[in-house]
Amino acid sequence: QLQNQRLQEQEHSVHDSVELHLRVPLEKEIPVTITQETEKKGHKLIESEDEFPEITEEMEKEIKNVFRNGNQDEVLSEAFRLTITRKDIQTLNHLNWLNDEIINFYMNMLMERSKEKGLPSVHAFNTFFFTKLKTAGYQAVKRWTKKVDVFSVDILLVPIHLGVHWCLAVVDFRKKNITYYDSMGGINNEACRILLQYLKQESIDKKRKEFDTNGWQLFSKKSQEIPQQMNGSDCGMFACKYADCITKDRPINFTQQHMPYFRKRMVWEILHRKL
Repeated sequence: QLQNQRLQEQEHSVHDSVELHLRVPLEKEIPVTITQETEKKGHKLIESEDEFPEITEEMEKEIKNVFRNGNQDEVLSEAFRLTITRKDIQTLNHLNWLNDEIINFYMNMLMERSKEKGLPSVHAFNTFFFTKLKTAGYQAVKRWTKKVDVFSVDILLVPIHLGVHWCLAVVDFRKKNITYYDSMGGINNEACRILLQYLKQESIDKKRKEFDTNGWQLFSKKSQEIPQQMNGSDCGMFACKYADCITKDRPINFTQQHMPYFRKRMVWEILHRKL
């Protein structure tokens, strides 16, 4: 039922996106292309030690211990001005849905990792950003980047929550594109348009100059181009792992079968505040 509900919502989303495109043009005509990006062929699913490091017995014990009964309000990890309680960690157990706290913490760990040499620089918006931007407009979020220059990084990560489904949008300033990733195959060009419009408004507000959209492209990944979830529970994990691969400039080479491993791994990473 949940899966059907999500698919129905996505069908409405696609319809709404088309309707929006027909009746509400952007403030100015901008030279962007909406298209479907085709992945380069030849990427093989290789399970290397680097991509899927071993979870040792000691790590297993630590992970199991966290899932045992205890005070649900006990703080198990603190960083990035965020706190993770036992109740939050429980969302990583079995087939539970990830909550905002877990996703925000993970996105912050991706930002922290991006400071390492050789990796693209990253800024991640929190899980409430896109919903606020879409429903209340730019004025409602313009202060969220008071201390951040979004144009100074290589990649912007934007978690998107569609009621009962997590997706991810990625702005890549190096490639001049905005790409939407949905583990249930949804197409959401509207989200990409909203984010491009955000960049235009942010540039005028913070830089006092027009954002050059020439050459920018908007993509929604097709279901056959990226790994898809095979249940109604792992959308949050897929969104996080898409972001993980993208911020390492690596091909997205996992599948549904890796999710139990990733859930355990993420527990350990959050407890130790490091990827």
